[in-house]
Amino acid sequence: MPRMEEREAGDAAALDALICSADRPFVIRGLVAEWPLVQAGKRSAKEARDYLVDHARKRPFTVSLGPPGHDGRLFYDSDMEMNFQTARGDLAAIFKGIDDNEGRANPPTIYLTSVDVHDFFDGLHEANHVDLGNRQPITSIWIGTRTVVAAHNDFPDNLACCAVGRRRFTVFPPDQFPNLYLGPIDNTPAGRAVSMVDFHDPDWDAHPRFAEAVKHGLVADLEPGDAVFVPSLWWHHVEGRDGFNAMINYWWRETPRWLGQPQDALNHAILAVRDLPEDEKAIWRQLFDYYVFENGPEVAAHIPEGKRGILDPLTAETAGRIRAFLMRTINQ
Repeated sequence: MPRMEEREAGDAAALDALICSADRPFVIRGLVAEWPLVQAGKRSAKEARDYLVDHARKRPFTVSLGPPGHDGRLFYDSDMEMNFQTARGDLAAIFKGIDDNEGRANPPTIYLTSVDVHDFFDGLHEANHVDLGNRQPITSIWIGTRTVVAAHNDFPDNLACCAVGRRRFTVFPPDQFPNLYLGPIDNTPAGRAVSMVDFHDPDWDAHPRFAEAVKHGLVADLEPGDAVFVPSLWWHHVEGRDGFNAMINYWWRETPRWLGQPQDALNHAILAVRDLPEDEKAIWRQLFDYYVFENGPEVAAHIPEGKRGILDPLTAETAGRIRAFLMRTINQ
């Protein structure tokens, strides 16, 4: 696959300009090279772990544990159950498991996913962060042994910073989802539907359309200190390629947080619309186009101003009314 485009950003204003104008992923080499966590990891993986423990709060962390034999792939087993279990423990104790297995040829997988930096660490954000201007991102850290996370997408924009170890991102445009052979949307490794294709050993007989996805894919190999920007809804397959890896990422929406999650609307549409007779579904498709996807001025122009309810541009108040209405009707 072709390599992802590389860009440069000398300061926060330049980074903001890159993000605002981006319609595809890009890499920035050395964006966070001066972070203390990056510098600790370059000295040794153990020093990076010690640095994280020194900043960790005394509270249980949730960790995913996979047995040897999966090469770090966090995925389904033959019964479509997860091939890993979750546990909770002190960060130092979790890291001892990594220490004890360091250097082994086939170690178990130990992975802490999407840990909120502000909730679980003191001072880590202040010493290791990217200035994203007026954005108010969710800041998460991902820590663990060698891992392979199946291709998935996220609703927010994503700036992922490789802090310790090397990482590989393989990305695909949003419209490639039919060629990625997505798994269940309600039984997922981490809340998002994932590609069922094993990127390291594709089954071309079972997944022939993946060859088309490959034509549109991009690859980025990140070293410690590098960052990648993945726009909303782009599919990304992520590999932690060393015995110990840490990544800090930032998620944000350009739309207000009080808006609903599109995935919830999709789930509700499956419940309410998908299995209707075809003639009724055709009518509902027209209604969705009219009210949601097209949403032209003719939708509400004939209704007096101030009386249009949720057909007016949404506010936090009207969004709250919709949410309350949905909660009442779904539970009936």
